[in-house]
Amino acid sequence: MMLIPFHAFPDFNLYSTPLLVLVLQGLLFAGLLLGKYLKKRNTSYLILSLILLLVCYQQICYTVGFMGWYNTYRTTKINYWLMPISLALAPLLYFYVKSITQSNFKFKRSDFKHFVLMSLLVIFRVVIYIYDALQPGFNDKQNGVLKIAVDERIVQPVLVFLDFAVMLLYLAFTFQLFYNYRKKINQFFSNTYKLELNWVLSFLVIFSLLFLYGSIQTVINIAFIQLSYTQQWWLNLFLAVSTVYVAVRGYFTDTGKLNNLTFDFTPETIKEKEVTVEKTVSNEEIQLIDEYMKVEKPYLNSELNLSDLASNLQMHRSQLSQIINQGYDKNFNDFINEFRVNAFKDELRKGTHKQLSLLGIALDCGFNSKATFNRVFKKLTHTSPTEFIKQLSVVSEQ
Repeated sequence: MMLIPFHAFPDFNLYSTPLLVLVLQGLLFAGLLLGKYLKKRNTSYLILSLILLLVCYQQICYTVGFMGWYNTYRTTKINYWLMPISLALAPLLYFYVKSITQSNFKFKRSDFKHFVLMSLLVIFRVVIYIYDALQPGFNDKQNGVLKIAVDERIVQPVLVFLDFAVMLLYLAFTFQLFYNYRKKINQFFSNTYKLELNWVLSFLVIFSLLFLYGSIQTVINIAFIQLSYTQQWWLNLFLAVSTVYVAVRGYFTDTGKLNNLTFDFTPETIKEKEVTVEKTVSNEEIQLIDEYMKVEKPYLNSELNLSDLASNLQMHRSQLSQIINQGYDKNFNDFINEFRVNAFKDELRKGTHKQLSLLGIALDCGFNSKATFNRVFKKLTHTSPTEFIKQLSVVSEQ
């Protein structure tokens, strides 16, 4: 570990103090998330707590360095326990998103194979530490014979590339998992759960950007010039800030809403069946759905999903989904929200907005939030609700 020109430990300076404050915040929320898991038994809270603990562990190793630990304790053995956290962090990121997007997710024995590399590295470090500790003069130096000859010269260069490959692979799998899940929501639910899905996407983007930043820094270190300890401080600061943001958002976002959603089939299954359905969708089926939507107005229920509508129409969910996809050329979400937008516009034409707020009307028409309503209305009408009212005023004056 490179020494830094600071005072004796503990030195609270411009480099160490921000990291220390942020790391303590991360540890606090790791504890709060663990408590939330014990209360609600939602596995996603446990996994996020482990992610925070892992990142904070790495940050602590760097923070004490900026506080003068390595200057004060020249024979410290902490180098044996500085490990590339990506070997464990990458699969944890994947399982965090999977625990949110898979109904009633539980860890299985087979899932632990994703942590074999990290387990082997821990065992290897323990073994070389024990061996080095038994050698004469070990207490008088920082690193023992195996740490220098085997770990630093052979294992660590391999870990640099392995660390990169593992994180890249798991991020790719996790993004694929997320986007497939978002497609399925549009096929099954009239509520897109935008708030919760935005959190998952933000979570993935943050760790992807940190991965990119860290990879660029590693390339510079290897191929161009070795960055000083203080030059590498920025990555640690960004990681610490990101950790606190992830901790706060993850704690206050109710991921249980997504975890409780269930699906019968995937969008890919729907697409495979579209070839055969194209010949079987009849005008009678479309008229039946049209009449039911106009008379019963099921779209006024903000929690309407494909299962409920199929049950009311006495159809199977896959049959209804195929009819909507083929007959209307829409997914379920767009199909339902178009009825809601039309109902909202009808209320405006009646002048309801003179007695109720626009949000109140939107909620009465089946929307579940202001953000969702504004986004859907803009998407389907290419204008805002206030602009639509102005257009109505101009028409009425003419």
